[in-house]
Amino acid sequence: MKRSNAPIFWLLFGAGGMLSALLGTALVLVTGLLAPLGWVLGPAWMDYPRALAFARHWAGKGFLFVVIALFAWHAVHRILHSLHDVGVHTGAAARLACYGGAAVITGVAATALLAIGL
Repeated sequence: MKRSNAPIFWLLFGAGGMLSALLGTALVLVTGLLAPLGWVLGPAWMDYPRALAFARHWAGKGFLFVVIALFAWHAVHRILHSLHDVGVHTGAAARLACYGGAAVITGVAATALLAIGL
């Protein structure tokens, strides 16, 4: 029987979908609307020194990495299957482009977060 790597990608897709459903809307609301307008917590709540301190903390790094990586894997998996649904042949090149793009995004996120320091 031939082994498949599909369960790994479906796992990343499912985890990213669950995370985006639970946190995506709240992240957009807080970082895109509430914080820039200074509602609820004040204008200095998400200024640069606080965001940098969050990104330098190990828990902040972990949260940012998980959100970026799982959102990316979810998005490319959805794009790949959407291409198939509209009739575009999703062969090895399309899979390599989609999943390779997610791997690059994950690597860039890890590198950037590690470069920030502790």
